[in-house]
Order: sequence, then structure tokens, then C-alpha cells
Amino acid sequence: MPYMKDSNQYGQLCAMGHANNSKILTPALCRAARGLLDWTQTDLADRSGVSRSTIKDYEGSRRHEVHRATEAQLRLAFENGGATFVCLEDETVALCTKRVTNT
Repeated sequence: MPYMKDSNQYGQLCAMGHANNSKILTPALCRAARGLLDWTQTDLADRSGVSRSTIKDYEGSRRHEVHRATEAQLRLAFENGGATFVCLEDETVALCTKRVTNT
């Protein structure tokens, strides 16, 4: 059991000083987020600055994993588009839309 806990940039708990190498955005979650927002791969490419061919390869698990910076670009585009990624206690990730409040 780790001595101290900290949360990483995704809100996941981890031992302080130890990087968590697991990615939040899996290929399936990327496809699901696009579906939730009704975006094509081209829409995501335009909004994220990531090439459509990289998105296609990643979602199809064809060539390689995406780099952390690329994952961050994709997640930011989804979050700016209205999607939210929530890390649950059992280390799974849920996808939902942002709650809109009327002010």
C-alpha cells in the first residue's frame, strides 16, 4: 500500500511520485465519444488538430498507440465539445455529456 496518494491530471489516484502509464482514452472510448457528440473522424481531426489518419489508425487499433500529447489533444477537443470523462473507483472510465446549468 502506497505511503501517500495523489491524483494525476485525469483525477485518478496514484502513489505520489509514480506515473500511471495507463491511458484514459481507449480506441473504443474515442469512437464512443465521437458517437455521443455525433462527430465524424474529420470533425474530430478539425477540432483537435490531430490528423484524420492518426485517428483512424488509433480507433482501428491498426498501427500504434497514441502519444500522451495526442491523447490530451483528443480529450480536450471532446471536453470542449461537451463530453466529460469520469474516472470511477474501480478504475474504469465513464463517458457522459456535461451538465448545462441555466444562469
